[in-house]
Amino acid sequence: MGAKADHPLAAVRGQAARHWRLNATLGWLGLALTLVAPTAWGERRAVNHAPEVVEQIVLACEAVYLPARSVWNRKVLIEHDQHRVRAVFIDGVRVYSFSVHEHLIFTALDNERIEIDLEAMSWKSDFRGMASGWGQCRSTP
Repeated sequence: MGAKADHPLAAVRGQAARHWRLNATLGWLGLALTLVAPTAWGERRAVNHAPEVVEQIVLACEAVYLPARSVWNRKVLIEHDQHRVRAVFIDGVRVYSFSVHEHLIFTALDNERIEIDLEAMSWKSDFRGMASGWGQCRSTP
């Protein structure tokens, strides 16, 4: 038999080796950009944006729960900036999710569905039909 160069696949193997070296080089270049670029972009973004001012509204709500007719004092803390409500805390516990519609905040804590009306300064809640609560809120410093 002849030399390895006489093999019909010798030219294809040479091209495959060149492509492999090119892909390996591009892979290392891509890795380097992946490690370096986010840091540079993150620093630039942090410098260009001023920190947002987060303000807090604290409400003291006195809710009467039926059918037991018990009165509970509930503390509501609402964190917001100029654009949106960022967080809601009820009795010191951050709620998992909430929805804002005009002046109403809808949320839930444990098994209680809660509606806070910031215009009427009121509290409404429902324990899945087993009990309900209603009360007035006042702003506290």
